[in-house]
Amino acid sequence: MGRAFEKRKHTIFARMDRVAKQFSKIGKDIAIAVKGGGTSPDANPSLRRVLQNARALNMPKEKIDAAIKKASGQGAANYDIIIYEGYAPHGVALLVEAATDNVTRTVANVRHAFTRYGGNMGSTGSVSFMFHRQGVFRLDPEGIDRDSLELELIDHGLVALDEGESDKGAKQLLVRCAFTDFGTMATAIESRKLKVISTESDYVAETSTELPDDKADEVMKLVAALEEDDDIQNVYSNLA
Repeated sequence: MGRAFEKRKHTIFARMDRVAKQFSKIGKDIAIAVKGGGTSPDANPSLRRVLQNARALNMPKEKIDAAIKKASGQGAANYDIIIYEGYAPHGVALLVEAATDNVTRTVANVRHAFTRYGGNMGSTGSVSFMFHRQGVFRLDPEGIDRDSLELELIDHGLVALDEGESDKGAKQLLVRCAFTDFGTMATAIESRKLKVISTESDYVAETSTELPDDKADEVMKLVAALEEDDDIQNVYSNLA
């Protein structure tokens, strides 16, 4: 019984850490959106999309309001979006997306993680050519005719329309487009009054690298170490 309790407690605390990390990421996204376009979601499409993502994560309204207020006040942190590049063990390419108010701290932490877990941090452009950036819209599929929607969105930059699931197993439709078509696709989706669960950008590898489980675990240790850093928003790889 003691082991079962400890295992359950570990699972609960791991989930709490993950939720806290997600809320921290959303808080930075809110700050960046407010700085770029103000505090009104109606007049600031970027903030409107971030708030959709916050609601999808069940972020409490008071936390959202506090983040907007903090971002619009004097002394609000200014975050720089930086992409770091490098290789994990066994030649797996990594893109590390950071939102930081202290570049010196962040680059030192990223370099340390690469070194500690057997990777190599590269220069700008060393691996980014292996990825292309996409916009990703997650939709509630209820009432949607997938075939009809696919035909309608092709003229707005649709790259792929896939089925997916949330962390809780709820069905979703994933609309993907080139990032250059992000605004066009957002307008097309909004005009059709489709229920958007979340909106984000993603870096997709042109080709993937397959590894046996033991070597893949070495890569994931580096990815996990990077993701634990508060300055890191996302880590992308070409690991299959």
